[in-house]
Amino acid sequence: MKLLKDILYKVSLTSTVGNMEVKVNALAFDSRQVKGDTAFIAVKGTQVDGHEFIEKALEAGATSIICEQLPNTIHPGITYVEVKDTAKALGILASNFYENPSDQIKVVAITGTNGKTTTATLLHQLFVRMGYSTGLLSTVENKINEQVIPATHTTPDAISVQALLRQMVEAGCTHCFMEASSHAIVQERIAGLKLEGAVFTNISHDHLDYHGTFDEYIKAKKKLFDELPKGAFALVNDDDKRGQVMLQNCNANHQTFALKSPADFKGKIISNTLEGLELDINGKLTWFRMIGAFNAYNLLAVLGVAVLLGEEEDEVLRELSAIRGAKGRFDRIAIGGVIAIVDYAHTPDALDNVLKTINGVRTGIEQLITVVGCGGNRDKTKRPIMAKIAVQESDKVILTSDNPRFEEPEDILKDMQAGIGPTEIRKTLTITDRKEAIKTACMLSQKGDIILIAGKGHEDYQEIKGVKHHFDDAEVVTELLQQFTKK
Repeated sequence: MKLLKDILYKVSLTSTVGNMEVKVNALAFDSRQVKGDTAFIAVKGTQVDGHEFIEKALEAGATSIICEQLPNTIHPGITYVEVKDTAKALGILASNFYENPSDQIKVVAITGTNGKTTTATLLHQLFVRMGYSTGLLSTVENKINEQVIPATHTTPDAISVQALLRQMVEAGCTHCFMEASSHAIVQERIAGLKLEGAVFTNISHDHLDYHGTFDEYIKAKKKLFDELPKGAFALVNDDDKRGQVMLQNCNANHQTFALKSPADFKGKIISNTLEGLELDINGKLTWFRMIGAFNAYNLLAVLGVAVLLGEEEDEVLRELSAIRGAKGRFDRIAIGGVIAIVDYAHTPDALDNVLKTINGVRTGIEQLITVVGCGGNRDKTKRPIMAKIAVQESDKVILTSDNPRFEEPEDILKDMQAGIGPTEIRKTLTITDRKEAIKTACMLSQKGDIILIAGKGHEDYQEIKGVKHHFDDAEVVTELLQQFTKK
């Protein structure tokens, strides 16, 4: 196997030691995953540096080492390859190892702060409905046709991405739709992929704990478009002022979608209710089961991708009108006259979108009760902003725990409370236990009221001190509403 093919011109090669034709049966960037005849790639991560584990990898059976700096001790019989960027090399090596599956399947990447999961999931559902064998890589789940493979990250590591794509190719898949998180783009987890196209949904405040500044966050998204080849397409939301930024210095075919601006895929909201959306898209009226302006953008993006992949617009709209969307994205649960909405909204912009959507379709007579928290060990600056949005757009707000991880829930809640003014504190409760918070919302609700449970969406766990405990917002609110209905 010519595993090191393409390294010479895709990654700056500094030096080599040993036999470049060395046998490689596996790749690993974690020394604990090394076995016999493994190529160990020493990647510098955010928490640990793989270079510190080279000796452990060799003890476990590694026969080749790819690194950015040769170790002090060079062992005879071991191949060493020194490169400028091991993270990028990992992606290219993984693609080569799995025989470059993205050359044999059309891969489309979706990036943006919000809408990635819904857009990728809708595309997967759409292409399955249209008779294609299709793969999905998303926050909620990875799928090969209808086979579900649990997801642990928005975008898997580079080796897992290529392994999944190889499985898709062998299963006969012709298309794969994947989320591309800003972390994954910067960490080169999609290096080595040949993309048919990329989509930019929007960008707003998120992940500044990782990127440091908003400008760096924008650059992370833009990197995806900067590296697209000429034959690919770049489809961007032209109502977001950063949409055109993504297209700067982008060699791909520029395409746009929008509700407000002139665009290649232009939509207009005709009606928006808790039952669904009616849109005028390129002059064609279509009703969809999904709700809200943010979903109108997602639907336009899906239409754009499908048409750019060669599908007929009328057929796409017909099939899209029957699709419900992704789990945990504006999931509507109606029990005993109360409507509960479970949504993954975990950023200020996403929460604002969901609340404004609900307020846009309710009469104003019913109460809107919002249950919301913020995750631990993540961007702290968005906590007061999210609390402020919640109290401004809701009749009652219950601040509660999300995934506290290794932070104390009370500390997170104090950060959120800092965004609430003295006049708004009267309609706010703080209940640390998430189940108790949802129970309180159910107790406070009356027939006709709406309860929004935000932050976790599809997640079926709560992460506390490194342990994931089973917790599903939809399950909990369904059980509690049924209890109160029976009384």
